[in-house]
Amino acid sequence: MICNYIKLKNYRNIEEAEVFFENGVNVLIGDNAQGKTNLLEGIYTFALGKSFRGAKEADVIKFGENESLSMIGFTTNSRSDIQTLKIRLRKGSRRQIEMNGVRLERLSEMIGSFRAVLFCPEHLSLIKEGPSMRRNYLDVAISQFRPVYLRSLQRYHAILEQRNKLIKNAEDDRVTLDATIGLWSEQLAHEAAVIANFRSKYVKKVGEEVAKYFEKMTGMSEKVEMQYIGSSKQTEEEYGDIKAIENRYLQLLTENIDREIGASSTLWGIHKDDIEILINGKSARMFGSQGQQRSLALAMKLAEGDICFSETGDRPVLLLDDVLSELDEKRRKFLLSNVRDRQVIITTCEKTDFGEAKRINVEGGKYSV
Repeated sequence: MICNYIKLKNYRNIEEAEVFFENGVNVLIGDNAQGKTNLLEGIYTFALGKSFRGAKEADVIKFGENESLSMIGFTTNSRSDIQTLKIRLRKGSRRQIEMNGVRLERLSEMIGSFRAVLFCPEHLSLIKEGPSMRRNYLDVAISQFRPVYLRSLQRYHAILEQRNKLIKNAEDDRVTLDATIGLWSEQLAHEAAVIANFRSKYVKKVGEEVAKYFEKMTGMSEKVEMQYIGSSKQTEEEYGDIKAIENRYLQLLTENIDREIGASSTLWGIHKDDIEILINGKSARMFGSQGQQRSLALAMKLAEGDICFSETGDRPVLLLDDVLSELDEKRRKFLLSNVRDRQVIITTCEKTDFGEAKRINVEGGKYSV
C-alpha cells in the first residue's frame, strides 16, 4: 500500500498544502511546531478514523476558519489506479467522508480502505503503562483488517454506556434496572464474546512475531510470551469458543448486579482486558528493564504491520513520528533495516543521512522538496 499524496486545507497550522510521497522512505525535516506531526496526523486519520492525538474534530480546523479539508490518494497491491479518500470538517456540522467521490454514511465504511501503522514516542510506554494503552493497540490493529471487529466494538461501547447508566441510577430507579438489565447484559455478553475471540487470536499471532523480533534485536535467548488476559478469566482454548465466552460473561453480568451497583459500573467485559507480556516467565511490565520494554514496544509495532500484511496482502504505510530521536543507535538501525520493503514516512528534527530517501522540508505549515 502506498500513500501517493495528501492534500490539506485549513488543517491545524496548514493553510493549504499538497505533498507527494515516493514508494520507499520519505523524511519530513524541520524544527518543532512547524507542521511535521500535523501532516502525519492528517494521513493517519484515514486509517484510524480520528486524530491519534486525541483531538476533537473542531480542534484540527485552522484557527479563525470554519472548515477544513483532508484528502489522500493511495494505491494498493490489488488496484494500481489511485483511490481517494476525503474528509471535510465543518464547525457545527457532521463530518463528510467520500471515497472515490462517493459519499460514505458511516466512518466504519472508511476504516480498512487505507491502512497504516503509527509509531510515536508514546508507544514506547506500551509495556509499562496501564491496560488501556494495550487495549487500544489491539483495537487499532485489528480494526484495520477486520471491519466486523470495529462494528462489534462500536456496538459494545454503546451497550456498555446504556448499561452503566442503569447501574448508576439503580438507587433511584431499581424497577427499571430489574426489568431491563437482563437484555442489556445479554447484548453486552454477545459483543464481548466476539471481541474477546478476535483479541485472543490476535495476541497469539502477534506474540509469536514479537518473540522473533525481540530475539533478533537483542541477540538474547530470553523467552518472550504474550498472553491475552480477559476479565472472564478463561483459558486460551475457551476463548476460541465464542458461545462459551458469551455464556461465561452472561453469568458474571447476571450474578453480580449488586456488586456492580456498589461500584456504579460494569465490572466484567472487554473494557477490562489486558495483554500480559512475559520475559522468561516474569512480567515485562514489572521486572523488565527500560531497554527490554522499549525493544518489546518496537517489536509490537513491527509485528502489527506484519500481521496486517499477512491478513490483507498489502503492507501498511509505516508512519514514524519523531520516534528515532527516542531510540538508541542500536534500536534505530534495527528499525530502519526492517522496514525497507514498505513505504515509510518519518518526521525528524535531525539532519540525519537517510540515504536515498525523499527529503521534504517543513516550515510554518509549508512543505518543499
